[in-house]
Amino acid sequence: MPSRSSARLAALTVAAVCSAASTVALTSPAHADTVRVHDIQGTTRTSPYAGQKVADVPGIVTGTRTYGSSKGFWLQDPNADDNPATSEGVFVFTSSAPKVAVGDSVTVSGTVSEYVPGGTTSGNQTVTEITKPTVATVSTGNAVPAATVIDARSVPSRYAPAGDTAAAGSVNGLTLDPAKYALDYYESLEGMNVQVSDARVITATDPYSELWVTVKPREHRSKRGGTVYGSYDSQNTGRLQIQSLGATADFPKANVGDTLEGTTTGPMDYNQFGGYTLVASRLGTLKSGGLQRETTRKQGRGELAVATYNVENLDPSDKTFEAHAAAIVNNLKSPDIVSLEEIQDNNGATDDGTVDASTTVNKLIDAIVAAGGPKYDWRSINPVNDQDGGEPGGNIRQVFLFNPERVSFTDRAGGDSTTAVSVTKVHGKAQLTASPGRIAPADDAWKSSRKPLAGEFVFRGRTVFVIANHLNSKGGDQGLTAQYQPPVRSSETQRHAQATLVNAFAKSILSVQRNADVIALGDMNDFEFSDTAKILEGHGELWSAIKSLPKKERYTYDYQGNQQVLDQILVSPSIRRDCGLDYDSVHINSEFNDQISDHDPQVLRFRP
Repeated sequence: MPSRSSARLAALTVAAVCSAASTVALTSPAHADTVRVHDIQGTTRTSPYAGQKVADVPGIVTGTRTYGSSKGFWLQDPNADDNPATSEGVFVFTSSAPKVAVGDSVTVSGTVSEYVPGGTTSGNQTVTEITKPTVATVSTGNAVPAATVIDARSVPSRYAPAGDTAAAGSVNGLTLDPAKYALDYYESLEGMNVQVSDARVITATDPYSELWVTVKPREHRSKRGGTVYGSYDSQNTGRLQIQSLGATADFPKANVGDTLEGTTTGPMDYNQFGGYTLVASRLGTLKSGGLQRETTRKQGRGELAVATYNVENLDPSDKTFEAHAAAIVNNLKSPDIVSLEEIQDNNGATDDGTVDASTTVNKLIDAIVAAGGPKYDWRSINPVNDQDGGEPGGNIRQVFLFNPERVSFTDRAGGDSTTAVSVTKVHGKAQLTASPGRIAPADDAWKSSRKPLAGEFVFRGRTVFVIANHLNSKGGDQGLTAQYQPPVRSSETQRHAQATLVNAFAKSILSVQRNADVIALGDMNDFEFSDTAKILEGHGELWSAIKSLPKKERYTYDYQGNQQVLDQILVSPSIRRDCGLDYDSVHINSEFNDQISDHDPQVLRFRP
């Protein structure tokens, strides 16, 4: 997938092009005596005037956007109608820096268009705009229309209506019901001046100077101040993205649990990176919630500690090795086995055929030693060049780190990038044909995706089978705010096929040795309640151990205001029932604006 920054740049460019290209010249414009902003917005998501020229539409300028390729201003009619479904605000796309100022009373003539952030294939809703405008200033220094307050009372508890089956599941043509559905409510405010007060931060500030708050402080609150996404029907209606019309240097560096005290006010926008967004002309004052990074407990002498940690495209040029090492030593307490995901090759994104990652891995191991941790040994299998997805040229793969003072690795020759590992029976017990080995690497399920790495470990005389995974990403799925409701999750098709293969491999071990200790762990890129997780679990062959935690503690990732599970450790029945299982999702990254990875590591302790 492209980087988020390049995708944003492309989106802004497309905004400019599409807004201009979507205009349709008509000979008879609709005049201001018949058309006002609420008429243009209408009672559905798309304007009844789309493609038509309008003339002399009056309003007050409530905000200007002078940066990026989507330059323009927001216009709001101070004389509202009595229909709560019709917005009184609209964005005027000027393509260059607008020459109006906040508080100007203006009239606008131009063409009404419906712009789709991210393009039509994204499935996103549209933004109603007036394009190719001619603007006349009537007066200056006027009061801006009072901001509409968004709070727990105003936002409905139901998220979205079911899409129209006659329109492929789209909600675009449905009449808005802002008193019943949250997405309809937010749409009814598109382009208007809105306000939130004393809003708690539920996704930390990201590199693009944006964060997420909730206007419903009690809605599925996590133990540490976020909002937990616990099912497909619990989308969390109080989530709202915050950006700023001011300088990015002035944007607050917030963590989850912080608060924007006072009022945050600005136009309601919609974009491809989260949907409805309050673009603030005035930001509340940041108050720290005092959130601290978590530290798990040290495993006991007889406990085996196994962890999974996505280190986010780690390559030798990165500046995060010391921080990752400190996290593994101090926050994770040096687990006996660590499955690392997203280890890149020795020259990172340089696409020159390099696949070896020894420099990357050894640099991390040395940093761990420098941080006071053990001298880990490691095992992995180099992928075929450019065949496992991820950042082009990076050749990401899974790597086993293990502490040889606590656990040994059973090396068995034969494993390589293209040879499938299988299971045999030796002296009545399961044994891998190769260790390490890759599961079904030639299967179409792994096309442009990471192949699972399987290995045998021995702890205090007991064999433990570990399968390191990094399943297909959610790239291409429609967002929660998509025009199609429910959204289409197209990435599941490949991920389900992958989960089927992983479960079958675990089953093949257990069919030979019923009481075998089997662990399948890693970045599963799906929720603990998903069908992917259910396929991985099968008929009891595996069980996702994060479900041993209370629901308000089940998250490893924070995305668009929803704390959710992507990283999982699944265990076989012998571990679940007989080994004193202890699970910890160690929150050191996902809730913080200065994160070194976007994933939180997971640790499992048990007694084999």
